[in-house]
Amino acid sequence: MLLKTFGWSLAVTAVGLALAGFLWGWQGLAVVAILSVLEISLSFDNAVINAGILRKMNAFWQRIFLTVGILIAVFGMRLVFPVVIVAITAKLSPLEAVRVALEDHDRYEQLVTGAHPAIAAFGGVFLLMIFLDFIFEDRDIRWLGWLEKPLAKLGKLETLSTVVALVALLIAATTVATAVPVHGGEGTIDKASTVLLAGIGGLVTYLVVGGISDFFENRLEEQEEADEEAASKAPAKSGASVVGLAGKAAFFMFLYLEVIDASFSFDGVIGAFAITNDIFEMALGLGIGAMYIRSLTVFLVRKGTLDDYVYLEHGAHYAIGALAVILLISIKYEINDVITGLVGVVLIGLSFLSSVVRNRKEAAAGEGSGPKAEVPSGV
Repeated sequence: MLLKTFGWSLAVTAVGLALAGFLWGWQGLAVVAILSVLEISLSFDNAVINAGILRKMNAFWQRIFLTVGILIAVFGMRLVFPVVIVAITAKLSPLEAVRVALEDHDRYEQLVTGAHPAIAAFGGVFLLMIFLDFIFEDRDIRWLGWLEKPLAKLGKLETLSTVVALVALLIAATTVATAVPVHGGEGTIDKASTVLLAGIGGLVTYLVVGGISDFFENRLEEQEEADEEAASKAPAKSGASVVGLAGKAAFFMFLYLEVIDASFSFDGVIGAFAITNDIFEMALGLGIGAMYIRSLTVFLVRKGTLDDYVYLEHGAHYAIGALAVILLISIKYEINDVITGLVGVVLIGLSFLSSVVRNRKEAAAGEGSGPKAEVPSGV
C-alpha cells in the first residue's frame, strides 16, 4: 500500500536529488532537499483538505490528480506562476520576465518579494473563505463544540462568510495604506489598492470555482438518489447518466483542488527565497515536496483515514484559517516560515489525538467499530 502510493514520489525524489547533485554539486543537492522538507511541512494540512475533496472522485480522477495535477503543481505553480506574477506586477514582457528569472536572480527575488502583498491578499482571502464556509456550516460531528455550535447558528446567514472575508480584507488593506517604491525607482504603487484588488480576485475565484463545484456535486448527489430508485427499472440508462454527471462534477472539483494548491503554494514560494533565489533549484525542491503532498492525499483517501479520525478535517480547516490570517498579517509584518509550518502541524496533531481519544471512548462503549468496518481492507 505504502510503496504503491508513494512509489512515484520516492522515484522522483531519487532522480531529483541526483539531478541536483549533478547540476549544482553537494550544495545544490542540500538546497533541494531542504526545500522539499519545507514544502511538506508547510502543506501537510493541504493534503488533509485535498483528501476530503478527492475521496468524492472516482479512481480515474484520482489518477488525473496525481498526473496532470502534479504537472500543474510543479511546473505551473512553482516555476511558471512566479514568473507570471513578476511580469504583471513589474510590468515586464513575458520574455523579459523569463530573462530576469534565468539571468538576474537577485532582481528576480526582489520582484517576487515585492509582489508578496498581492499574492498574500489573494491566497489569504481564498483560504479564509474555505475556513469560514467550514466553520459556519452546521455539522453532526464537532471538534470544538463550544466554538463550532454558536458559529453554526450564525452561519444560517448565507452571506456571512463573504462579509467576514471582506472585512478582514479591508482591515488588511487599511493597515498597509502606504505608497511603496517600485524596484528600479520607476515610481510608486499604492499597496492598499493592490491588496484590495488581489483580495477581491481571491474572493471572486473562490465564489466562482467553489460555486460551480458545489453545483455539480449537488446535482450528482440528486442524480445518484434518483438512480437508486430507478435502478430496478432502467439500470443501464441511469448508469450512463451518473458517469456523465460525475465527470462534470469531478472536473470542477479538480479545478477547485488546483486553486487550493495554488493558494497553499504561495507561502512556500516566498519562503524558498530564504534558501535560494535560483528558479530551477526552487522548482525542483518544491516540486518534490508537492509530489509527497499529492501521494499523501491519495493515501489518506484509500486508507479511509478521514473516516477513522473524524477530527482531522476539522484540524486541517483550523490550520487553513490560521494560514489565511498569517498571510494577511504578512502583508505588513514578516512572519517566520517555522511559525507557519508549526501552526498547521500542531493543529492537525491535536485533532488527530482528539480523534484517537474519541475512538477509544466509542470502542469502550461498544460503538467504535462502526466507521472502521465501512472501510474495505487493502483499498
